Amino acid sequence: MSGEVPDLASAVTEAINPRTRDIDTRSAEEIVELILSEDARVVPAVMAERDAIARLAEVVAERLRRGGRLIYAGAGTSGRLGMLDALELPPTFGIEPGRVVALVAGGPAALTGAVEEAEDDAAAGAADVAAIDVGPADVVLGITASGRTPYVLGAVSEARARGAYVAGLACNRPSPLEELVDLMIAPVVGPEVIAGSTRMKAGTAQKLVLNALSTTVMIRLGKTFGNLMVDVRPSNRKLWQRAIRIVTLATGLDATEAQRLLEAAAGEPKTAIVMALAGVDAEEARRRLAASEGRVRDAIGGGRDGQATAGR
Repeated sequence: MSGEVPDLASAVTEAINPRTRDIDTRSAEEIVELILSEDARVVPAVMAERDAIARLAEVVAERLRRGGRLIYAGAGTSGRLGMLDALELPPTFGIEPGRVVALVAGGPAALTGAVEEAEDDAAAGAADVAAIDVGPADVVLGITASGRTPYVLGAVSEARARGAYVAGLACNRPSPLEELVDLMIAPVVGPEVIAGSTRMKAGTAQKLVLNALSTTVMIRLGKTFGNLMVDVRPSNRKLWQRAIRIVTLATGLDATEAQRLLEAAAGEPKTAIVMALAGVDAEEARRRLAASEGRVRDAIGGGRDGQATAGR
């Protein structure tokens, strides 16, 4: 094990919550009410960081347009949340695998079981960043509830040395992580219901931030048309039905015609929508989408009256 073990004494995420000191004496109904009342504090804390989240989203979108990557680095719950976000983006938004990457302390074994000692290894964080050849085109987001996890600090330090844009996500401020990054997102959610159990409020806050960040990035990259996820990959029956519904909602066509167009577009909802709204074939639809960097509105020449839902 390498790297200094972090001093958590000053971390608010490790503090004793005065509102739940006697939680073990409460009924099940009272315990649930206490937990949920504490969770209600999370959204305002994340909202307070909305400007920082938006700034990071613009940076990430710009780097991805240039061929760079978004790389999450975390340990324990924080690392698993990063991995979850990275895994869900390709099927949801059609982004190529490998463009959003997650590094987790302890590697794949840490996704299905606890590898607690791995988070104390700063050298491993640096090595994992080096192993995927992080460079100036990339953005690395270090995720740690305490802002002190050695693995994450090692990863962020190595990424910065390699010229990447580095950002931090923690639920404490100030923190050692904040001193290492170009931009800090710090929703301070206060002490946990169970002292130090950062899978709870801190984990919820991190999930909210990652949802807002990655979804904003995908929207800025043209992965939606209105609020429809038009780059979804219909890789199974459920997703094929969803793709048909997306085409019907975007174009006003019935399901039969939408399916016909989707089949002609090789299962690409975005292509099928441009075909319908611009009155072109699949080849021309793809050419227009390529010229407009994947933005449906630009490919069809702006909003159209025939659009049923997405543009209203």
